[in-house]
Amino acid sequence: MEKKRPQRSGAPVSEEKVNSAIAGLRASIPVAGYRELSLKIHGSVCARCGREFSGKNLRLLTVHHKDNNHLNNPPDGSNWENLCVYCHDDEHSRELLGDYEQGMSKPAREEPKKAAKMGSMEDLLRAALSKKG
Repeated sequence: MEKKRPQRSGAPVSEEKVNSAIAGLRASIPVAGYRELSLKIHGSVCARCGREFSGKNLRLLTVHHKDNNHLNNPPDGSNWENLCVYCHDDEHSRELLGDYEQGMSKPAREEPKKAAKMGSMEDLLRAALSKKG
């Protein structure tokens, strides 16, 4: 059974309305600002090592997404934990090491792509000179 699409009125929508709708949608996406909220909720202490941060070294405290989904930012902070940069690096290194030990890791480098054969230098020079003259 086919679904019917709703009929369009055919009236053009003004550019101002479109821009307003887009701006409203962009404003509703909570991308930035979760760090400050996480600091308010969880405090300025690393959840792993317990080190306290303040002043200039507060920048060393990062927000780790527990489910590794950076778009999952609930306002209650349940997907976040504040980790110092050292513990945060350790957390992500453990994930990589676990993948490696389970045989699920990606190769460190892809095989280099082979270049197309260009021909001999003599052929290239002859072709270039024949185009000039």
